Amino acid sequence: MYYTIKQFAEMFHTTEHTVRYYTDINLLPCTRDDGNRRVFDEKSANWMRGITYLKNCGASIKDIQEYCRLCRLEESKENLQARYEIILRQREQAYAELAKAQSTVEYMDRKVQHYEDILAGRIPDDTNPGNWSGKDAQNCPCVVSTPPPSL
Repeated sequence: MYYTIKQFAEMFHTTEHTVRYYTDINLLPCTRDDGNRRVFDEKSANWMRGITYLKNCGASIKDIQEYCRLCRLEESKENLQARYEIILRQREQAYAELAKAQSTVEYMDRKVQHYEDILAGRIPDDTNPGNWSGKDAQNCPCVVSTPPPSL
């Protein structure tokens, strides 16, 4: 079965521009029809699934290009090892993102508890920076701990 660029983009919930870009940088194989339009088949869909998985894991285009380049080479122990190292780096990055997300959740849990204490009348409202004086801003208890790193 063959797919137009529009159908292919819809299949992968992406834009036609992204699909064109991936073909232009030789990530995604395609053929051309008689009108020189890109057409995609199941082999293209397999490559796009792999690209999408890597992209969703946070891989850079450069790393995805290297991974795809290695996949197109003849199978060898060295080739397999190089692909494995790319996957290991992506796993490290995923663990780092997970740690950031966990830190954010813990911070937000403390902020929610702080607001609940205010709403229940257990402590005064100290959450509005517009009401802080110089010393209050430095010692603001509403900053429950160091804010999480930006995501």
